[in-house]
Formats: sequence, structure tokens, C-alpha cells
Amino acid sequence: TNGCSTIGISKSPPVEIMEQAFPVLYRHYALREGSGGAGKHRGGFGLAYEVEILRGEARASFVMDHGRFGPQGALGGGDGEPNSVTVFRNGVEHIPPHLSKEQDIPLKAGDRVRVGTPGGGGYGDPGERDPKLVAEDVRLGYYTAEQAREMFGVDAG
Repeated sequence: TNGCSTIGISKSPPVEIMEQAFPVLYRHYALREGSGGAGKHRGGFGLAYEVEILRGEARASFVMDHGRFGPQGALGGGDGEPNSVTVFRNGVEHIPPHLSKEQDIPLKAGDRVRVGTPGGGGYGDPGERDPKLVAEDVRLGYYTAEQAREMFGVDAG
């Protein structure tokens, strides 16, 4: 009854392993709330994470799909959220020009990279989703009460 949140084809080692092996700190690592498209069967959620470089220098590369448009919904379902990449350096926010295919971004100690992977598209008319399931999604923090009203037409607040 719900889209599966398997984080697509992302291949990412456990945070603890990355923090032990490299001078990085994961400031955030969670499901990307609100990223799944509305539908009778909502889309699965993407992943949201932020990594800080603790010392030295590094380079980041991104090869992702859906940088401009999220995955399409089907049979009346809403589209999922597109991916996002933001680099924070010296208090300045930088969004790479090619959101899906960006290579060799230089990073140094104190720089942070925030990534949001796409959510899945919804399937079927969002108005047909069981309001109890929408309320449960809001209770679990997957969607806000405002998103529930806008996307599903359900007052879950």
C-alpha cells in the first residue's frame, strides 16, 4: 500500500565506517521527508544527508538522475522530488550548475555537502489514498500536515 523507501540504487557504506575511515562527520543522515510523490500509493522517499570535511582536502563527484525533474508519477500520481546538491564553504551556499552530473568539486576542512536523493513518483489518484495512511505518514514525520492537505486533500493536523 506504500511506496518502498529503498533509497533507489544508492550504494553507500554505513556512516560509522565512513567516519572511521575518512576525516568526515555526517551531520545528518535520514529519509528525505516529503520527497515521495502523492498517489493512492505514495512514492518512496529519497535520502537526505550532510557531510562535513574535518581536515585536509577532498573532492566530491555526483552522478545522479533527476536533477531538474523528479521521477514521474503514474496514473494520476504526483512526481517525486528531484535531487539536490548544495556545498557550503565559508558561510556561502553553492549549488552546482549540473545537479545530476557534477565532478571533482574541491573541498577542504570545514566545507559541508548536503545531498537529497530523489523521491519516487506516486501511483494512482492521491484523493483515493486512505486518510488513515496519510495521517500515519504525518504522525511518522514523512509529510507535514500542510503537505497532507495540499498533496492528498486530507486534514491530518
